[in-house]
Amino acid sequence: MMERKLTQLDIGDLPSSLRPFAEGATVYDSSCSKAARVYFLDKGEGFYLKKSANGSLQKEAAMTEFFHTKGLAPEVIAFESSDYDWMLTKRALGEDCIAPMYLSGPQRLCDLTATLLRQLHEVDISGCPVNRTADYLTTARENYRHKRYDIHLFPDNWGYATPEEAWAEIERNGDSLRADTLLHGDYCLPNILLNNWQFSSFIDLDAAGIGDRHIDLFWGMWSLNFNLKTDAYCQRFLDVYGRDLIEPERFRTVAAVEVFG
Repeated sequence: MMERKLTQLDIGDLPSSLRPFAEGATVYDSSCSKAARVYFLDKGEGFYLKKSANGSLQKEAAMTEFFHTKGLAPEVIAFESSDYDWMLTKRALGEDCIAPMYLSGPQRLCDLTATLLRQLHEVDISGCPVNRTADYLTTARENYRHKRYDIHLFPDNWGYATPEEAWAEIERNGDSLRADTLLHGDYCLPNILLNNWQFSSFIDLDAAGIGDRHIDLFWGMWSLNFNLKTDAYCQRFLDVYGRDLIEPERFRTVAAVEVFG
């Protein structure tokens, strides 16, 4: 996680419940997207403060707390919603999986992330507050209707020539996507924290919930390909995860849904 030191954070902009955590803290900008600002508050054991549009962090806060109850994510200290949504979490130890020490051991990294994913997918889903599959297909349907899509995604493996072609795949096979597994939802190397090759935490759980395991498998393969700049580890990733629960044809359906965001 790249962090850039800030000269100041206007504490007056924060909800009153969050101000004590920022007062006297050295503040770093750890943002990696335009959709949200993420600040590391270097005070005590450290905290991460995320700010995003009103209504955008409620599911992430709920899923981060659910993962925390399973020992899989940092504790959510506070969630506040006003003009903006704010989520404060404890710092998790370690670095994400695109740190040089992990990328320099690609085979070990592949095997570890596949093993961690299989373990995640075996966690009891009782009490999970989000049905990811329902949201997943609803979003695709709405974005197709409003012509929001990117047909240039995944050109080497599951590319679609037109949005209509991708939508036809969803109409044929979208209902085959299950809702029976606890998903990360964006299972990419930057969202997995390791502490000297030992699992520490999952982060960025805004797409987490109950869904079809092939969504996580899809993004796990994609991330290995993208971050290692080779597709040499994709099949190994599936082998280590375990082929017993994998239906390869579902990856094309997942890719079709992802075309529509």
